[in-house]
Parts: sequence; C-alpha cells; structure tokens
Amino acid sequence: MRTAPRKAFVLLILLGTLTGAVAAADELQVGQPAPAFSVSDSQGKTRRLEDFRGKTVVLEWTNADCPYTRKHYTSGNMQSLQTLARDRGVVWLTVISSAPGKQGYVDGAGADELSRSRHAVPAAVLLDPSGTVGRLYHAKTTPHLFVIDGSGELRYMGGIDSIATADVADIQTAEPYLKEAMLAVADNKPVAHPVTRPYGCSVKY
Repeated sequence: MRTAPRKAFVLLILLGTLTGAVAAADELQVGQPAPAFSVSDSQGKTRRLEDFRGKTVVLEWTNADCPYTRKHYTSGNMQSLQTLARDRGVVWLTVISSAPGKQGYVDGAGADELSRSRHAVPAAVLLDPSGTVGRLYHAKTTPHLFVIDGSGELRYMGGIDSIATADVADIQTAEPYLKEAMLAVADNKPVAHPVTRPYGCSVKY
C-alpha cells in the first residue's frame, strides 16, 4: 500500500537533485571560460567575444535612467575608468540589455548620443534588447561589471565598488573593486576580490 507514495517521494527527490544540478551547471563562475557572444554594437557592427582574444575585456551593463548608473556618470567616475582601460589596452564594452519599451532602452543612434552627451569612451556599446547576452552573464543590475582575461577566462564579476548607494559622495571612500580587478588582470596578477555584490537598478529585461 505504501509503494506508490514511496516511489513518488523518491521521484520528487531525484527531480529536485537534477534541477539543482542543472542550475549549478548554469551558474557563472570566476576561473571558468566567459560565455561566448555575438551581438551588434550601436554602429551595426557585429562584436564577438572571441574577437578580443589576447586582450583584457570589461563588460559594463548600463541604464542611463538608473540613479545608480547616473551616480558614476555624472561624477565622471565611469568615464575615468573607461579612459584608464583604453590607456592600458583594455577593451571596455558597455552593454544595454533593456528591452524595447522598458527603462533605459535606446537604439543605436540613441546609444551613440548617450556616449557623446556623457563623454563616455567605451570601445563599443553593445545592444542587447533581447536580453540574450545579459542572461548569459546573469547580469542583475546597472551597473554590473565583469572582467575577462586574454585567454577568455572570467576573472571578476560584481559591483563597481563597495558602497551600494546612489550618492556621489560615497565614491571617494568606497573600495574600487572594478578598478582593482581590471588593473590586476591587465597586469596578470591575482584579483583580490574576484566576486563581489553588484548593486543598482535591476536590468530591465
């Protein structure tokens, strides 16, 4: 009489274990290959992660209407990091994963105008309105930052710094996680804090 309920219980346990294993396999991990992507930039050019093999790459998720993003752009902090990246030979790719009709969505011309008006200097702005690249990287917030080394290995993922507020005044006293990680990877050194908590507005998939 108890055989059927017992079998059902065992089946539920197995299904739960399988679901957990699939989720674990899908998790992004530092020290593993970064997910490959192919996506158009704001000028209509196809950009592939593999095209940057041999260079350090930074991925920055952005939403110009998010106050946390504005904190780092109105202060000039994000632009200074982009300039530092350029000067060190690091490829900085800004990614917009906002879906059409959602906060932060722009087309190519809008993205280029944002770069001009914000005096931003990324190597390219990647347009991801389908959210495909964002979901590959489990991008949760704007900003959310990732650093990939020249071999294609993910070396850092997390927040831009250690103080999760929209207050510009906090930038000066925050530990600059992204800057530290970017420079460490560019210099082929260990990253002190390879995984940190991202903060900001949710990505508007």
